[in-house]
Amino acid sequence: MISPAFTIAILASIESLLSCVVSDGMIGSHHRSNAELVGQGVGNMMSALFGGIPATGAIARTAANVKNGGRTPIAGMMHAVTLLLILLFLMPYASLIPMSCLASILIMVAYNMSGWRTFVHMLKKAPKSDIAVLVITLVLTVFFDLVVAIEFGMVLAAFLFLKRMSDVAAVRQWVDKDSLDDNELSENTDLKHVPNNTVVYEIFGSLFFGAANDFLNFNHEEGKNVLILRMRNVPAMDISGLEALEETLEICQKRGMTLILSHVNKQPYHVMEKAGFIEKVGQENLCENIDASLKRAASLA
Repeated sequence: MISPAFTIAILASIESLLSCVVSDGMIGSHHRSNAELVGQGVGNMMSALFGGIPATGAIARTAANVKNGGRTPIAGMMHAVTLLLILLFLMPYASLIPMSCLASILIMVAYNMSGWRTFVHMLKKAPKSDIAVLVITLVLTVFFDLVVAIEFGMVLAAFLFLKRMSDVAAVRQWVDKDSLDDNELSENTDLKHVPNNTVVYEIFGSLFFGAANDFLNFNHEEGKNVLILRMRNVPAMDISGLEALEETLEICQKRGMTLILSHVNKQPYHVMEKAGFIEKVGQENLCENIDASLKRAASLA
């Protein structure tokens, strides 16, 4: 029961927040996501005490409410009270409503909620990987059920995100401006003087298991005794990235090189500190910026 419970909770949260986004676009306001989810959670817990089922915000009812003048939470409360009064006092008359009438209403609600225009727009404009996730989720919804579709869709989206993060991760070696002629200089050339004993690499993107292998492909040049890793563009790092750094440190120690880390961001620093990597590198080899790193490297020549 745990898996369906989590799936229902996630689906209900997404549906409610989507309803909020729709209403924001219609009335030009901004909702409070935390307040919406807390209120929904409390309401569903109270509903369960009386044998009710989980409820969410509904795009169709929200849109109808806004089109008829609803602007505040009072409109939603009045909607709930009206339904309660109908349930208590007008149920005998509800049985007199023709099924064809109810069916036509449901068809129109389903049509309005289908968002087929958005679907077609995504098929034309979205990347092929996103289209694949969209189509697979749609097929699973039709032929299985929504719970299975949401689970598979979230897993596929997570793998797609990891793939994209891995693709944008890169390691680039600095080129000393003094080693090039004027006609070879370009906007990609680093306008810093690199000491002769130093090699500098700049890392781009999150350093995690999907990009760790590329990170290890350093060119350890002869005659160099300092390796600087510029990490200002590394917002996050996991244990695989830390292992890659530790392996790099071991290689540097075997070659008699000093490893200097430049501009380490907050999250990677905490990971290194907790694992004891800062002590291995040495606090003096952690520099705030590239200028301080190059100065430290020059002192080790």
